[in-house]
Amino acid sequence: MSSAPSGSVQPAGRPALRDALELVSSMRFAIALLTLICIASVIGTVVKQNEPYNNYVNQFGPFWAEVFGAVGLYAVYSAGWFLLILGFLVVSTSLCIARNTPRFLAELRSFKEHVREQALASFHHKAQGRLPTTPEASLQQVSQLLAAQGWQARAQVRDNGTMVAARKGMANKIGYLAAHSAIVLVCLGGLLDGDLIVRAQMALLGKTAFDGGGRIKDVPARHRLSERNPTFRANLFVPEGARAGVAVLGMSDGMVLQELPFDVELKKFKVEFYDTGMPKLFASEIVIHDHASGQATPATVKVNEPVFHRGIAIYQSGFDDGGSSLRVRALPLRGGTAFEVQGRVGESTQLANQQQALKLEFTSLRVMNVENFDTEAAAGGTDARRVDFVGALDKHLGSGAKSGGAKSLRNVGPSFSYKLRDASGQAREFNSYQLPLELDGQRVFLHGVRDTPSEPFRYLRIPVDEQDSPAGWLRLQAALQDPALREQAVKRYVRVATPADKPEMAEQLRIAAERALTLFAPHGEAGAPQGGLNALARFIEQTVPAPERERMTPVLLRILDGALSELNTLARARDGLAPLPAGEASGRFMQAAALSLSDAVFYPAPVLLQLTDFTQLQASVFQLARAPGKKLVYLGAVLLIIGVFTMLYIRERRLWIWLQPAPEGGTQLRTALSTTRRTLDADAEFEALKSALLKDATP
Repeated sequence: MSSAPSGSVQPAGRPALRDALELVSSMRFAIALLTLICIASVIGTVVKQNEPYNNYVNQFGPFWAEVFGAVGLYAVYSAGWFLLILGFLVVSTSLCIARNTPRFLAELRSFKEHVREQALASFHHKAQGRLPTTPEASLQQVSQLLAAQGWQARAQVRDNGTMVAARKGMANKIGYLAAHSAIVLVCLGGLLDGDLIVRAQMALLGKTAFDGGGRIKDVPARHRLSERNPTFRANLFVPEGARAGVAVLGMSDGMVLQELPFDVELKKFKVEFYDTGMPKLFASEIVIHDHASGQATPATVKVNEPVFHRGIAIYQSGFDDGGSSLRVRALPLRGGTAFEVQGRVGESTQLANQQQALKLEFTSLRVMNVENFDTEAAAGGTDARRVDFVGALDKHLGSGAKSGGAKSLRNVGPSFSYKLRDASGQAREFNSYQLPLELDGQRVFLHGVRDTPSEPFRYLRIPVDEQDSPAGWLRLQAALQDPALREQAVKRYVRVATPADKPEMAEQLRIAAERALTLFAPHGEAGAPQGGLNALARFIEQTVPAPERERMTPVLLRILDGALSELNTLARARDGLAPLPAGEASGRFMQAAALSLSDAVFYPAPVLLQLTDFTQLQASVFQLARAPGKKLVYLGAVLLIIGVFTMLYIRERRLWIWLQPAPEGGTQLRTALSTTRRTLDADAEFEALKSALLKDATP
């Protein structure tokens, strides 16, 4: 068995460690890390951060939403891998600085006057000539010239001559150190002001994220951070007239409560709007109640004008509803009587007088709504369904007022949003306007609905009657569900519509009108509603041959229109009201009512909730930040600016001038210039310097 040579085995510890340090401190490693950070920043910009998980499921689908969530793309800047990259970048840049700083400092102290005179001939910028003066006089002239042009020079006297070494632009080395130090400071500031410290405390102190509900004061201590927490960035929600002293830190798996050394009391919230409805100015008049001293300090927080207390910055982040009280009227769509409901935004209640158990959750109140009312604005938006009814209305629960064309903006008054949640926990979101809006020449109430937050609202339009009320539409809607009243309306319509010279048509008209009203009236199970224009369309498709459909459709629509008019007259008479006067206004109301009744079949709720009164209570959303890394970031930004401009605009140059006695008398001068970058400016500078040095030279 042969043995390996003794020199073939080397100790792996030291060379491996040295190679690892070389790799980590190398420029290619730092550039790779910066590339990864740039890619992560792009992802953090494109993908909305810290959104509800359902939004990501709707956007990416269940599979990719789970994959992206697993790698932390929904909170990139607090993801473990992102913080790890920042940490490696700090280490890499710090090692690079530590490795190069001694060499740079040595170069800052060195003039490199030991260069051999023969080496000057190998430089790109070089020149030589004979001066008529003695070496001593020539040295004095050269020294004065270099000093006048800002060169730092040092002379080395040798046996056969004198070497003058000069330098300029040595701040370029300082720029390199400043730029690299800036990267370290900015990354350290980011790590300090991120949630790395918070996560470290949670891991070391046994703190956990809270993902439940309830009141803040009931949250256990294991979900709370001490007011001595050195760094955090949290949100504080304060309604008008209330005070709060516990902020909320959003985490990827829930939230953590941050105790504050003071309470913030909101006295008054002020907001101003542009004509477009966007907020122009909002500010909060607050009082800070310090826990330690008991002192109350009034202050005003505005956007970009924070207030500081005990090293914590209080920013105006936004505003929200603080629990406005609402009074709404529930208008049944499936029979029954109207009833009143009261509640507050953020609270819930059970709907009474309903066979189906529904939980009503008030979610928001908007006192100001600016909508676009340009021509055909009511026709824009996304339709819930389309009915191919030969040109008849094909929009069901469409957009209330938005359009993609030119804009005509105006405030349409208050609206409120709510959710109806069934016994299984499934909920739909609704949005209703308090005041009627004029669309297509008809004033209507808008009641919107959407199944998920990612969808736009689809609106049911209910026309107002002569009293500017939805009572006329509700009266007709209730009458449409009364078989006896429908039968009377059919008889009245047949008497009016049958030609005097064709009494035999009465029976045909009766059958057609009865069939039209029966089909149009809402019927079927709650999960599969039928009725409206869709039911008529299906009837025509199933019973009328294709060549006859175009002719029969308008006939059936005229019969339906006449029967509905008679039904409305009977319903008004039952309530002691006179028939609608003949005219254009009544015609528009009946047309809008018929279309709205058709759309109401698809409204997924047994009641319409109409806002009747409210008392607004506003709230401010503050962002509170204790950011010790902010000063490091600011210092890093200053150093980065200094370093970049220094490296770009200051060039390091070194100049050597060799002076020795010439055999024929005078002084032989040889010079060379070295620069880190060969530029036209360097060429021009050397030419000017050469001319000044050799202006008295002889061939």
